[in-house]
Amino acid sequence: MSRRTEEIPQNDHDPTGTAQGEPDGDRPDGLAKPAVATAEGPVAATDDPGSDPQRPARSWEAVRHLLVRLHFYAGVLVAPFLLVAALTGLAYTFTPQLDQLLYGDQLRVEKVGDAPRPLAEQIAAARAAYPEGTVASVVTPPDPEDTTRVVLAVPELGEKQRTVFVDPYTAEVRGELTTWFGSTPLTTWLDDLHRNLNLGETGRLYSEVAASWLGVTVLGGLVLWLGRSRGQRAKSARGALLPDRKARGVRRTRSWHAATGVWLALALLFLSATGLTWSNYAGERFGRLLDAANGNAPALDTALPGAQAPVEDHSDHAGHGGGEAKADADPADFDAALTAARDAGLGGTVVVTPAADAASAWTVAQNDNVWPVHYDRVAVDASSGEITSRTYWADHPALSKLSKLGVQGHMGVLFGVVNQIVLALVALGLTAVIVWGYRMWWQRRPTRDDRRALVGRAPERGAWRRLPLPVLVLGIPAVIALGWALPVLGVTLAGFLLVDVVVGAVRRQRRTA
Repeated sequence: MSRRTEEIPQNDHDPTGTAQGEPDGDRPDGLAKPAVATAEGPVAATDDPGSDPQRPARSWEAVRHLLVRLHFYAGVLVAPFLLVAALTGLAYTFTPQLDQLLYGDQLRVEKVGDAPRPLAEQIAAARAAYPEGTVASVVTPPDPEDTTRVVLAVPELGEKQRTVFVDPYTAEVRGELTTWFGSTPLTTWLDDLHRNLNLGETGRLYSEVAASWLGVTVLGGLVLWLGRSRGQRAKSARGALLPDRKARGVRRTRSWHAATGVWLALALLFLSATGLTWSNYAGERFGRLLDAANGNAPALDTALPGAQAPVEDHSDHAGHGGGEAKADADPADFDAALTAARDAGLGGTVVVTPAADAASAWTVAQNDNVWPVHYDRVAVDASSGEITSRTYWADHPALSKLSKLGVQGHMGVLFGVVNQIVLALVALGLTAVIVWGYRMWWQRRPTRDDRRALVGRAPERGAWRRLPLPVLVLGIPAVIALGWALPVLGVTLAGFLLVDVVVGAVRRQRRTA
């Protein structure tokens, strides 16, 4: 049997691939009005919902038509946000290598020695070179060739810190960088570019739009393509997973767009979900879920047994320059806290943080983000070396673990170089899928002399009026709930619907004028 006889005929300019009847040049979408059965036979449906004989019949095929329209508009309007997120995420993926290239002198030692010097000596060297601010924490080297990081809290830097890099074997200061929670200036800049386009809180809306719609677009595309594969292509996994290299024109582009999307689907859904957990509005909803489900990480009790909390100074000069600046903790206490933590079994790189006040303990926290991760923490009475409290990573609730691991995977850290390679391939694949999507839009353009256009027409309107009642009854509350959980998705979807209604009303008025 020839390919022509086994493939269901389609109109290349029909985005749904399911147009019925003759093309209607007066419709805003350029598609045929779907035929509906009446006593006199099939007649074309009209846009007038008040005409019962010609009112479109409800059918499950309308669900597909609605998904096509939703997928089309999500692709056209949201794809630019996704493209920016993919490209900036691709750049962020390579930050470990870029950091080594730009800041290798600070991050690595010239020669690995036999044994590291005490932290007290390293801190003293750092403070001699950079006496401003106070010591906020010390991060021990992750690997033998890495430097120790002495993190200084400097009021002039705001939420950023000055990190001094010290050779642990010689106590030689290798340099300093202005960091943001441990990130180098380049990593911080690329992180902000990916999260908010370096536009601050307002810019975070872009990434939340992208993350919110990414999952919807992927799931809708999967439903459309897998359903299409069963009905119109080979009834095998190959028909859904591999592009059709024999196809031509828009069908060929569609097959590459869809088959690539199938391969990327799980990774894209993962990036969408994990990105939303620390977004502005959906992230706040996720925080509520963690609170309600007791899914937060267990808190470390840093109160020293029997110690009395210091009395706060509420005088007019407190906190306004009237008192003395906070002094550094005794450098020797860093060694005492580190020794106690090592004796308690905390290996690898750790963050040693001084006590907040005289009634609080020091904290030592593992900071190994590469699988198998280590996040145990201990509270230490530096004066006696006693462990006063401890939390274990194994005791974290499942939601807390999933959230923590998801973030590290999203950032390309969890599985090291393999994680980076996978994310880079996903970013490149998503970029290709978006380009193919726009190419399909262009390929579907009318080419007749009297109907030429730069791009194809949108899929037909009014599919929601033909939806089966069970879909409406269950779907409307589900969409409302999804809009509450993902507020940016809900607001943008409402905006799309409003614009669509207004445009449809204007076009109907023009046709009747």
